[in-house]
Amino acid sequence: MDPFHSQLGKNNARGCYSHVIYRSNDRSLGHPKIGASFIFSIKKIHGWRFCMQRVVILGSASAVSDEHHENSHLLVQIGDRVILVDCVGNPIVRLKKAGIHPAQVQEIILTHFHPDHVSGFPLLLMDMWLMGRNDSLKVIGVAHTIERAQKMMDLYEWDRWPNFFPVQFIAIEEQAMTPLLDDQDVLILASPVKHLLPTIGLRFLFKNNGKVFSYSSDTEPCQAVVELAKDADVLLHEATGLSIGHTSREQCGEIATQANAKLLYLTHYPPESDPEVLRHQSQSTFAGPVVVATDFLNIDLT
Repeated sequence: MDPFHSQLGKNNARGCYSHVIYRSNDRSLGHPKIGASFIFSIKKIHGWRFCMQRVVILGSASAVSDEHHENSHLLVQIGDRVILVDCVGNPIVRLKKAGIHPAQVQEIILTHFHPDHVSGFPLLLMDMWLMGRNDSLKVIGVAHTIERAQKMMDLYEWDRWPNFFPVQFIAIEEQAMTPLLDDQDVLILASPVKHLLPTIGLRFLFKNNGKVFSYSSDTEPCQAVVELAKDADVLLHEATGLSIGHTSREQCGEIATQANAKLLYLTHYPPESDPEVLRHQSQSTFAGPVVVATDFLNIDLT
């Protein structure tokens, strides 16, 4: 196992947390009353901001999942801050298993509007509301995705849910290397990739150590991913297979080679695939280490 990753254990991912507290006022019919409060407390220790910087694979399957592989999505953690990339299934359960409290999620990036990438979005917002969240949440993607995410919530008449926390929907331009977030922690760039509908790949530059994590999202091989992954410490690339809108494992290796990425991780693959076969296929075109991502795989970027 290379030093960049490990499988999350029972008590893993809590390293920097002293305690987490949740408290709420009485509720009626499961809905928050006025004044419901959410208290999330984390004691900071020496070096706190630097002791947790990682990516967790919350799901590694392509569109058809199984009991061991949820649809592909992931989280990026920087200290106590969590950025969720895509949102499927039952997000609260996946977050908790990864050692994350839902209150830590500050941003959700939706790469594209296919069910295997956004199906859990309404449930996550509802559960955050029922848990008493007050803090605002940013939801970011291209206009095609953001408009449909809003319409999806409108179908549930969420404007009638009392005391709902603020949600800021942000539509970014469909242009190469568009800044998606830029603050003291991280610079995130997004570029349109080649899928069946508007889709973005991502590049995360962590400002405390200069490390780069890139994610292809769903795509055919394209130059945009090569640019997003240029000199990346880790490239996470979809490996569905040779089909319209997707990438074969050999092509993943070619892209990693062209980008001069240090490590290649494969995700979004058919769950019935033999991991050794997938790895061998990518290694035929990439000289660096290749890891077949599994659910709850932890990629350390400290």
